[in-house]
Amino acid sequence: MDLKIYRRILQSPLIISLIIFLSVMGPGMITANVCNDAGSITTFSLAGSQFGYNILWLFIPMFVLLALIQEMGVRLGIVSKKGLIDLIRQKMGIRITLVLVFALVLCNFGNVLGEFSGIAVSAGIFNVPLLFALPVAALSIWLLIVKGNYKNVEKIFLVASAIYVTYIAAGILAGPNWGLAAKSLVLPHLMVSTAYITMVVGMIGATIAPWQMFYIQAAIVEKEVTLKNLAYSKIDAVSGALVESIIGFFIVLACAATIFIHVIPVNTVSDISKALVPLAGNYASLLFAFGFLNASLFSASIVPLATAYLVCESLGLESGVNKGFREAPVFHGLYLGLILLAVIIILIPNAPLLSILYFSQVFNGIIIPFCLIFMLLIINDKKIMGEHVNSKLYNIIAGAAVLIVISLTVFLVVSSLFPSLLPT
Repeated sequence: MDLKIYRRILQSPLIISLIIFLSVMGPGMITANVCNDAGSITTFSLAGSQFGYNILWLFIPMFVLLALIQEMGVRLGIVSKKGLIDLIRQKMGIRITLVLVFALVLCNFGNVLGEFSGIAVSAGIFNVPLLFALPVAALSIWLLIVKGNYKNVEKIFLVASAIYVTYIAAGILAGPNWGLAAKSLVLPHLMVSTAYITMVVGMIGATIAPWQMFYIQAAIVEKEVTLKNLAYSKIDAVSGALVESIIGFFIVLACAATIFIHVIPVNTVSDISKALVPLAGNYASLLFAFGFLNASLFSASIVPLATAYLVCESLGLESGVNKGFREAPVFHGLYLGLILLAVIIILIPNAPLLSILYFSQVFNGIIIPFCLIFMLLIINDKKIMGEHVNSKLYNIIAGAAVLIVISLTVFLVVSSLFPSLLPT
């Protein structure tokens, strides 16, 4: 094949589009997959173990909502060239912004604790001493951000995203009933009980975390994606949402096909990994445990980073992986502080790791609608977005999601205050 043919191939519209997409890809895929973190895997595992195939239907509406949120995030970032919290401060004022930031920092720190809980659980599965595993993990995570630049860090995160394929393998090795899984995916199974609704809110929080809305936009701004590449960023955003949903589906599937069917009581991810051995084989168990470790390390890098972006943007301070400590001292100091504090708390004897992992996701589910309301107010502002405001269909779907999640949250509060009114 001569040079002319090579040139024609390289200059074809399809190849050019692929090259542009690969250069733009990152924020959407990384942000979505990070949300399959230690807390999410724990929540999905418990969902499959407790409710089996009956909860699989939730992945379709969760995918639609996540895809919409991610698409709005990249559109906001590319058009405005500002982070979400910066736009909230611009539109809502400093007081409302600071209240929101305070709630988000608490929520995010719960997630950071969840990630390091996941590292602690993984250390136990692989028989690595906790006093060795946590400091080494914390140091590695900190060095990745301090010594790296955005392009290199993004490449490492994309590799970490690819490792989630271990859960697809684990789900297949579990030998599920594919017909029942397909039926359960398209036919909703609803239950009126506190346990079920809590799990639904937890799964929503496991799929769509509040920090995602802020991180994806900050990443788009730092990557400096231009308006002419908006379509490619949208594909990245939706693709990321699809991959995250598929991974979550296979985690639930693996546990539904084994632990739920055989009615095996499990309380921790370690229990789940061990329970898979006689039911799905050693490979499924090891893949499940390795995926959990990867997810914990991956997310422990991103969530403190998202929090540092959030705080610095809200206060108008310098932020970014490409900036050194002298240029962005608060950004780097906060990133390191969150990691160190999480390690100290997790090292406390008898720390309730499973509760931290699970309820951090429930808290995510509770705070999501409030973040989404702010996002909708801004993305429908023509002064900020011009012709790129939401369509009516977008607003209808997002508005319905807000009402549903708020209703579920109210249900949780009422059922907690008056537990005798509903079945558990």
